[in-house]
Order: sequence, then C-alpha cells, then structure tokens
Amino acid sequence: MLLRAGVIKPEIEKLPPLPEIEKLPPLAELRESEWSPKFEQCMRNRLLMGAFRYELFNVKQQGLKYDCPTEAITRIKRFQETGNTEHLVDAANMCLIEFEFSEHPNKHFLSFDDGVHAERIE
Repeated sequence: MLLRAGVIKPEIEKLPPLPEIEKLPPLAELRESEWSPKFEQCMRNRLLMGAFRYELFNVKQQGLKYDCPTEAITRIKRFQETGNTEHLVDAANMCLIEFEFSEHPNKHFLSFDDGVHAERIE
C-alpha cells in the first residue's frame, strides 16, 4: 500500500539489486538432503543410553536439573580439542534437552535473521 502510494518507493530504489537466486531442488529432495540420518541416529542412541544412566528424556524425575547450555559448550570445546564427534552428538542432545525443558525465565522462540551467519572457510 505504501509502495503504491509512492511513500517508500524512493527508499526501495536506493537499495542494491538483489543477488541472483539459485534454483533449489524440490522440497521433497531438500527434506532428504538437508539432514543427517546418521547424526540423528547417534543422538537417539545416546538418549537411550542416557535413559539407563540418568533419567528418561521426557520425564523429569526427582527434580533433577542440568546446566545444559554450559555442558553443550563444554562438549563442543572437547570436540575442538580431540576431534571426537561423539562430543558433537552430546552437545546436540544438551541443546535438545534445553529446548524442550528449559526453565529459563525468558524462554521463547522467535525466528528471525539477525544477519549473523557462519563464515565459510575457504
């Protein structure tokens, strides 16, 4: 509406041209290619072992609490030191548990592009 009224058109014309967009495969192909079943299976296996060692994933028992964000960071650092991908799986599970059961006072999900992206290493 504002564009048609000519209110924002001058501002739009100042923007750089949009980059060419590559044509992506169909969504069904992306669902297959943009995921790692092997990584997911490793995550699930570790959660099963965790059920025996600690507690069931979907049941909070005895009020046990974990500092999952700190533990995830620790596991990623261990991976960086050792190269053992088990630590990445453990970090992912820590993130999963925090996502599902966090008691953070400001817990919410707000999806947006903050402009901060992983840098490509050449």
